[in-house]
Amino acid sequence: VQLQASGGGLVQAGGSLRLSCAAPESIRGINGMGWFRQAPGKLREPVAFIEGANITKYADSVKGRFSFSRDNDKNIVYLQMNSLKPEDTAVYYCMINGLWGRGTQVTVSS
Repeated sequence: VQLQASGGGLVQAGGSLRLSCAAPESIRGINGMGWFRQAPGKLREPVAFIEGANITKYADSVKGRFSFSRDNDKNIVYLQMNSLKPEDTAVYYCMINGLWGRGTQVTVSS
C-alpha cells in the first residue's frame, strides 16, 4: 500500500503550491507523519514533520514559508508552500505511519 501524493509542478520563484497526500486509512491519532524532499545528488531531508504531541517541526530553510496541515476526516495531509525558491526544487515525499508516497516533483524556476 502506498500513499498518493499530488500537487507538484513547475512554478516561478515566489509562487505557491499545495501538496496533498491521501492515506488509505484513518490518520486520526497518528503523529508519525511528515513531508520530506530529495534534490538531485542530495540525501532525502525532512521538510515538515510532527514530533511528539502533535508539534510540527520545520526545516530551517522553509520556516515561515511552508505550512503542514492535516484533515483527519478526509485522511489527507497537506504541505502549503509559499514564497518558493529555486532551491526548493526537489521530489517531495509524504510519510504517514511508516508508509511512503511515490513522490511528486516540485520545480521552481528563477
